[in-house]
Amino acid sequence: MEKRLTDLDWSLIQSFVAVAETGSLSAAARQLNASQPTLGRHIRVLEDHLGLELFHRQARGFELTHKGQELLTPARDMAAAMADLSLRAAGQENRLEGDVRIACSVFMAHHAMPDIIADIRQKEPAIKIDLLPSDQSENLLFREADIAVRMYRPEQLDMITRHLGNISLGMFAAQSYLDRKGRPRGAVDLPHHDIVGYDANDDIIREMRGMGIPATRDWFAVRCDNQSAYWELVRAGCGLGFCQTDVARKTAGIEEVTVDFPLPVLPVWLTAHEALRHTPRISRVWELLEEALKPLVS
Repeated sequence: MEKRLTDLDWSLIQSFVAVAETGSLSAAARQLNASQPTLGRHIRVLEDHLGLELFHRQARGFELTHKGQELLTPARDMAAAMADLSLRAAGQENRLEGDVRIACSVFMAHHAMPDIIADIRQKEPAIKIDLLPSDQSENLLFREADIAVRMYRPEQLDMITRHLGNISLGMFAAQSYLDRKGRPRGAVDLPHHDIVGYDANDDIIREMRGMGIPATRDWFAVRCDNQSAYWELVRAGCGLGFCQTDVARKTAGIEEVTVDFPLPVLPVWLTAHEALRHTPRISRVWELLEEALKPLVS
């Protein structure tokens, strides 16, 4: 009998696409929340079934063979179709119970979401929450998250989005640092201060240059791209830094620095796939998130 992709267990195709796109079993396992041995077995079963070698096994990872490359596009199409089927089936659920996956930035996950999730659990104990702290864009189409809290407007198709408002930013420093180095009077004093900046991320540099401040990477005495670790560096007295005002003003030992230039704001968007938005449990969590986040925005 001719061996076809349609004869296969869907999980084999899912594993094939994940390994092809990530280039390794370990990365694919993290993406699918599975084990490396399971994914390795899936690839072997798929190759045996098709009678093809799909990957070159190399020290640096898995690289598609020519035949594997030919199969990737139809396999991706199958993945998209299965994801759509799963979404639309999930959207028919009418129970106010079950799991809801919420994606948000690492900083929001540390400083805002714990209290919000505790409130959700108190009001809806039959709903279980999976929190995904990440500064990457989780794919709502493939159910990596059910609802996303984003600081930018998502542009994926078939999504429902709502702009809740903007979070204000300020410049802050530990009182111990300011007592030691003095309090800046404005942009003119910034070159004489230690500033905590980002490493690979150039957002701060671009924003400062946009305000006429000739910032360069060398301006920053300490650099870190992880937002929560960044804030801890500011708290420890490493220098001036930027933070959401609601969080910073509640932090003991921190003082707001007066600036004579405008600071950007962070727009807050709620996003969910349209096929799931009106599923009762997801609709309820959306409603509770909206209610809880509104006090943080203007």
